[in-house]
Amino acid sequence: MSTIDWVVLFFTLLLIVAYGMYKSRGIKNIDGYIVGDRQLPWYNVGLSVMATQASAITFLSAPGLAYSSGMSFVQFYFGLPLAMIVLCVTFVPIFHRLKVYTAYEFLEKRFNVHTRALTAILFLIQRGISTGITIFAPSIILSSILGLDVTYTTLIIGSIVILYTVWGGTKAVSYTQLLQMAIIFTALLAAGFMVVHLLPEDIGFKEALHIAGKSGKTNAIDWSFDLNNEYTVWTGLIGGFFLQLSYFGTDQSQVGRYLTGSSIRDSRMGLLMNGLLKVPMQFFILLIGILVFAYYQFNTAPLFFNQVEVKKIENSEYKAEYSQIMSQHELLSKEKTLLVQQLTRGLKTDDEVLIDQSREALNAKNKQDKALRKQVEELLLKNDPSAELNDNNYIFLSFVTSTFPKGFIGLLIAIIFLASMGATASAINSLSSTTVVDIYKRFINRGASDQGYLNASRIFTLFWGIITLCVALYASQLGNLLEAVNILGSLFYGTILGVFLVAFYVKQIGGKAVFWAAILTEIIVFIIWSTDIMAYLWLNLVGCVCVIVLGLILQQIFRTKGFTIEN
Repeated sequence: MSTIDWVVLFFTLLLIVAYGMYKSRGIKNIDGYIVGDRQLPWYNVGLSVMATQASAITFLSAPGLAYSSGMSFVQFYFGLPLAMIVLCVTFVPIFHRLKVYTAYEFLEKRFNVHTRALTAILFLIQRGISTGITIFAPSIILSSILGLDVTYTTLIIGSIVILYTVWGGTKAVSYTQLLQMAIIFTALLAAGFMVVHLLPEDIGFKEALHIAGKSGKTNAIDWSFDLNNEYTVWTGLIGGFFLQLSYFGTDQSQVGRYLTGSSIRDSRMGLLMNGLLKVPMQFFILLIGILVFAYYQFNTAPLFFNQVEVKKIENSEYKAEYSQIMSQHELLSKEKTLLVQQLTRGLKTDDEVLIDQSREALNAKNKQDKALRKQVEELLLKNDPSAELNDNNYIFLSFVTSTFPKGFIGLLIAIIFLASMGATASAINSLSSTTVVDIYKRFINRGASDQGYLNASRIFTLFWGIITLCVALYASQLGNLLEAVNILGSLFYGTILGVFLVAFYVKQIGGKAVFWAAILTEIIVFIIWSTDIMAYLWLNLVGCVCVIVLGLILQQIFRTKGFTIEN
């Protein structure tokens, strides 16, 4: 990066951290640290909710996913608006009326302390691991740019987030997220225009979409009902609905965002804002990946996007073999460009014969290119058996750093940092609040002062920051980070959601029955996932239904043995 890029990057990060610490000064008790004194307006709530979900993984992995697999991932979010409506009608009024700090406090009032502790622990496990993944994502950037080991870059970015989260709690998180999302929206819009600008003069936005479409990249909708297909309309509407309902309704990293609302109305408005904007935002991010694909039809794309691994092979005994493969790749790229130009002429003249001929020839060249990439992967493994072969997370980063003008590179990298900081700060803050309220305050120290609980909150924020940093150091082995986070959530969210739905709607099920139903459900979910019976999004539905069904069965069994509903 140039000096200008570094100035833009560091000034943006410094502005965010300073703003968050300034706005959160003067916190004196746990109410201010965990729920921001419940005084934030709806737009702050909405942007904070969006920033918590839209981590750096979104901006790193989503364009790469679209580049490799097309737009189908957008279907993952189809259930989100429906989930927001359900939350506004049910969860939000109850949480506000009870004045809870965490979602799990409600479960003790409805069931018993064991159910509260179980759901809190399930949350701590999955959120602690997934937060490590969100910390690792932006560390890839520093690793690639500075040439440093990813361990050091992970520690750098994690430490920055921990600093202002320990200092200011929820207020620092929410106010930084407000500014973060304003910068992110502006930069994303500018990035979209920039990609189109970099295309050849006779290729506009419409032509770029046609080219990507003929290569099978723009098929965003799949109506097939296939349990093994991860991204269809039905997995998004059904599996995605249950995942989003559980995430926003029972995950403290999100519940904590809208508990800061000054009223039920502000919390509802914030969630509805998220429901209306999230799908278009995700569609636009994926669209950028499609435009990057179109750009590389006219320019030679890297055969392997992870430059850290490429530099290793270039400095190894396999350098000559790699150079020979790259020469073949560059020749293929020139041939593909001619075919794409031919395809473009066919599209402009509606010559279906020319379009079909060009597309078939282009597909054949792409297969040859995939074979060359396979050879590179084999060389990488020969040189280093632990080499990372999945480079989806590097595609957009590689494109930005090699094509965008000075200053703009720094801004685009800054938004990835900002996204990571927002999501990570919310997660660490929620891990701390859940530990303090549901474990420490409930079981360990029930009579401490406000200052004592405030000090404990800061200590546990630091503790979870260190834990998530440790997890981040092993995240490189998880492939596409966006999918890894969603798979992890699907292993737990269905069960947790099932417990909450029983609490709200199935009054005949008691605490003992729902407790054991949840444990049995987690066992079932892990068995289904390990045997790869169905796509992971369906696990959210399976987990939710199993808790309810098993709860009803177990309650009937316990009732015959003399247990009451409260047991």
